[in-house]
Amino acid sequence: MVVPTSYGRLGDALILHGSVASRSLRAARTPVEACVTVTHVDGLVLARSVFEHAVNYRCAMIYGRPEVLEDGTDKLAGLRAISNQVVPGQWEYARPPSDKELGATTVLRMTLDECSVKIRRGPPGDGDGPDGALGVWAGEIPLRTVRLDPIADPALRPGIGVPPHLVRGGPAPGAVPRPAGDGN
Repeated sequence: MVVPTSYGRLGDALILHGSVASRSLRAARTPVEACVTVTHVDGLVLARSVFEHAVNYRCAMIYGRPEVLEDGTDKLAGLRAISNQVVPGQWEYARPPSDKELGATTVLRMTLDECSVKIRRGPPGDGDGPDGALGVWAGEIPLRTVRLDPIADPALRPGIGVPPHLVRGGPAPGAVPRPAGDGN
């Protein structure tokens, strides 16, 4: 089962969350093996032959049995880790979850004891073979995630400005740093 979600790291554990009604999170209430993957696509790799096309990426896979955090203090710590992983400073800025909201949320912890990381980077691999003689452009198209200007909720009351922790420019969390002076 694949469910896109935000996540956080707390010590040597990955923290996940979702609705108590979520089928995949309900499954974690009984000991079940799980795999969580996080992938960042860094670029497209176009070869001379479509068979050799690829994607440059960084991927982490975490294996284990998720533990449901039942204690309110542990749940809050987990949710804080997720919130601040996504937007540093947001937990301290926004209203914390109410008891009712905590009751409607499942928070899971998975240790990072069993992990695997895979990376693919670089140009296509067909330049040294027979396809290298073809008159077809081959190379990489780098991709990156950038943080754009905040867009206010249409229901936002007048006079509420963007808080300083959201104004900061820079790359999105997990983005690949670009070398200085690359012009992009």
